[in-house]
Amino acid sequence: MSNLFSVRGENERRKGAPLADRMRPRSLAECVGQEKLLGEGGVLRRALSQDRIPSMILWGPPGTGKTTLARIIAHETSARFIALSAVTAGVPEVRVIVREAKEQLELHGVRTIVFVDEIHRFNKAQQDVFLPHVEDGTIALIGATTENPSFEVNAALLSRSRVFVLNKLSPKDLWVVLQRALEDSERGFGSRSVEAEEEALSLLSTLADGDARAALNALEIAVDTAPVEKSGTIRLTTTLVRQSLQKSHLLYDRAGEEHYNIISALHKSMRGSDADAALYWLGRMLEAGEDPLYIARRLIRFASEDVGLADPGALVQAVAAFQAAHAVGMPECSVNLSQAVAYLSQAPKSIDLYRAYEKVRETIQNRPAYPVPLHLRNAPTGLMKELGYGRDSVYPPEEKGKTQPSYLPEELEGKVFFEKE
Repeated sequence: MSNLFSVRGENERRKGAPLADRMRPRSLAECVGQEKLLGEGGVLRRALSQDRIPSMILWGPPGTGKTTLARIIAHETSARFIALSAVTAGVPEVRVIVREAKEQLELHGVRTIVFVDEIHRFNKAQQDVFLPHVEDGTIALIGATTENPSFEVNAALLSRSRVFVLNKLSPKDLWVVLQRALEDSERGFGSRSVEAEEEALSLLSTLADGDARAALNALEIAVDTAPVEKSGTIRLTTTLVRQSLQKSHLLYDRAGEEHYNIISALHKSMRGSDADAALYWLGRMLEAGEDPLYIARRLIRFASEDVGLADPGALVQAVAAFQAAHAVGMPECSVNLSQAVAYLSQAPKSIDLYRAYEKVRETIQNRPAYPVPLHLRNAPTGLMKELGYGRDSVYPPEEKGKTQPSYLPEELEGKVFFEKE
């Protein structure tokens, strides 16, 4: 009876589950995209066909199929499959799983696959628990993460795993996903009279930005909130799609890799004097919710590092943009930052100041802290004058044509830091 109730409970859960969950691919044949991994001859398809699953890290943006792929591996392999969420699981749970995995391997020769969703949320101690058991083959670990494994997964664990990169789904792939949901009468909307305008599906496929979950969630909202015509038809229009999705699904984590990728793209576009590209990357950050003051601070640095004395007005523009962003905030300051970005992009470039300071820093780090020459020191007391402080000091504004013999310590005389090209 307990099995009957559990089956009924699972069926009821599926009926009430979100469309994105109901439409998860159940086999490799249903998967869309990720051809390099799952297509004919793909490395993961070959591994599955041979039932040889290595420990792996699945790395990719949200909605690209990491959890789905883990479930398919569970379905198509002869190994035991245990799923964990790094949000809720801890070291005690992992140790219990490892102990049971050893028993299954020793008593029945059955290997265990442990799937850890959001593995980047496990700290070092939690990740270390897996190490010996991955190494000796007791378990095969599958970790899913949206963060760069180079930064978020222990090097030792990373070296014992294969990293598979899952890319964003293309608009063409998302079109297929959406069309299936509209036609599937068991899991999707096939049993309902839903007609979607071609432009509406095309728009949704584009604005979902490679995220199948976001696309299906928006489709579900659109269908559930659309007015029903007298004929009983639900018609999906571009207006309805925009209302359901609100705006394009921008992948941008203010504390993650994409944050650094995009600010790097902005810098390099300005360095390359491409104002159009620079403005695009600026918009990507602002529209995704980046702090405008963070961007303004980066522009101030850029104005001196990359433009410098080739156009001293660049720093004035950047500082003014920071003050404007501080004064008015978003969304009004977007045009102030755009002005600074366009100015810096078109300004002549010079890294003479940057190179000069790098030479200064290198000298300070590798040479002694030489004392200030006596003639450069102030002498506010009689004793200091007797000791020679300020002796033979020259004041160029009054003594035209005269300068000090040297303004550097004696040991650094002749040293050139600032070389203007």
